Amino acid sequence: MSTPARRAVLLSWSGGKDAAWSLHVMRMRGDVEVVGLLTTVNTGVDRIAMHGIRRDVLQAQADATGLPLVEAAIEPLCDNERYEVAIADALERARSRWPTLDTVAFGDLFLADVRAWREASLAKLGWRVETPLFGADTASLAREMIAGGLRAYLCCVDTQQIDASFSGRTFDDLLLADLPAGCDPCGENGEFHTLVVGGPMFVGSIAVRAGEQVLRDGRFFYTDFIRAGD
Repeated sequence: MSTPARRAVLLSWSGGKDAAWSLHVMRMRGDVEVVGLLTTVNTGVDRIAMHGIRRDVLQAQADATGLPLVEAAIEPLCDNERYEVAIADALERARSRWPTLDTVAFGDLFLADVRAWREASLAKLGWRVETPLFGADTASLAREMIAGGLRAYLCCVDTQQIDASFSGRTFDDLLLADLPAGCDPCGENGEFHTLVVGGPMFVGSIAVRAGEQVLRDGRFFYTDFIRAGD
């Protein structure tokens, strides 16, 4: 009896731990195959939107996963309408490459309103949404990621929720112990964003060094991570 073909899935890739762990989890399943990484790039700074990850570090991540990038280019201060146009264009290009593709996976954990918005937005374009980590206990999930070999740094923190000194730190058990009460261990409420440099979803680690730190929009404190040797 032949084995059923696995369903192709495009993974929304922020460069952070939740996207990376979603890739790991889906690769352990027998019913889906992640075929590419969908990434939103801010053309004004040539970085992943929100996380502020440099494009060459993004490419190193894609190379480490063995998956091609499908980029949605957005301009600085992009409004929602232009954002949706950029995503629609990227998805059209993805479907031309993988004609059976109809699903985008996201690393959402428990924000039901965000997931509902994604589902409604993508349904208009004829796409489905999958959230392989949704509903997980985030404290347990954070420990599972660390124990499972995921290596990441905090590349951005919301200073209205946690102290700026957390930016640039390693995502590890010590960090989890130091997070203030009320801070989600996975940063699901936007407390922090991460840059993944190693883990079971990669064929090897990415060497980076911390560079400039800067406060943007009076709120978000970024640490710029640069490829080691640059």
